[in-house]
Amino acid sequence: MYEHRAHAPLSRAAFRLRMLRHAAWAILVVVASLGIGMAGYWYFEPEGIRDWPDAFVNAAMLLGGMGPIHQPKTSGGKIFAGLYALYAGLVFLVVVGLLFAPVLHRILHKFHWGEPDKPDTRSKGKTAKR
Repeated sequence: MYEHRAHAPLSRAAFRLRMLRHAAWAILVVVASLGIGMAGYWYFEPEGIRDWPDAFVNAAMLLGGMGPIHQPKTSGGKIFAGLYALYAGLVFLVVVGLLFAPVLHRILHKFHWGEPDKPDTRSKGKTAKR
């Protein structure tokens, strides 16, 4: 997916396209996660969640790290909210990785571009002792 250090860094236009692709994947992950959260709140909390905007705000607040607006009342709702909160923390890390990976790769690539590959000298000339 990314260019090798022996190749020239991407042009700015190609890098922008790469960033747009990564941002699109990040948006897709967030939208899918919101859908999962909304469906879970709708299913597991029929008493407290009366409509889709209530489900959205609870899922969005958990996904954003703020915590739910509505405190779950059912056992299923409590378990779902806990699992969804753990999932939301992982989604945050995935989205940050998706957005920063191209930038970090570009920075490191500019430092190492054109460096010759170093030969592997660890195993040459050494014999295994028995």
